[in-house]
Amino acid sequence: MSDIILLPGIGGSGESHWQTLWERRDAAMTRFQPGDWDKPERGAWIDALETAVQGAAKPPVLVAHSLACLLVAHWQAISTTAVAGAFLVAVPDPGSDAFPQEAASFANPPESPLRMPSLIVASSNDPFGTPDSSRRRAAEWECGLIEIGAAGHINGQSGLGDWREGLNLLTAFRAGLGR
Repeated sequence: MSDIILLPGIGGSGESHWQTLWERRDAAMTRFQPGDWDKPERGAWIDALETAVQGAAKPPVLVAHSLACLLVAHWQAISTTAVAGAFLVAVPDPGSDAFPQEAASFANPPESPLRMPSLIVASSNDPFGTPDSSRRRAAEWECGLIEIGAAGHINGQSGLGDWREGLNLLTAFRAGLGR
């Protein structure tokens, strides 16, 4: 299977976030490293993602949370570097009043299909993206969509711990990439 690059959103996924817990447990998972987790700048984050993908031994699976989902959409539109797929969790709606002002450079992601197999995982009560916005984005990007019910922003504050359901979804997604 492909290596996994974890792409946290603003703040870099704290100690109780499932991405951090997964990374600690699985050496095949590594985190990309933008210059600033708290003041995201799209160009710098794209450069950091490109560096991480180019450094992988084989095309990796991107596991993005929140703002990093928009990063993947912007990055894939300008890069030709191969990836195996993108697992996109809690895609935020840049048109929402809740969208962080410091992330404004990530607004207006491409509305065209993503160039890699992709799956969006969405919560019914995400404060940063409604179920309708997740469905619209999945249709635009021509990717799968799994709605997991009320799980907030699917982050450390959601009380998911190591989010076994998410890891099972990722495992199934990765297994489907080999077909």
